[in-house]
Amino acid sequence: MNTSNTSTNSGKEPDSNQMIRKDIKAKWDKFSDQDLMALQNRDDLVSQVVAKYGLEKPQVQRDVDALLKGREFSRKA
Repeated sequence: MNTSNTSTNSGKEPDSNQMIRKDIKAKWDKFSDQDLMALQNRDDLVSQVVAKYGLEKPQVQRDVDALLKGREFSRKA
């Protein structure tokens, strides 16, 4: 009988999304963990940063693009 748990990742979310959320939290600390989990995609992130920080959308779009560095970000249900 094997009772050890060999899975270290629950498989619910790709590692890349976890890393992106960590990067978002580091740059924009007004995001709660719940906020981060609710983000749907890049455009949703842009809208939330504009709303939380009162920044201009074109600047936020550039900041988000720089943060993502070409990585895909989407919420997988």
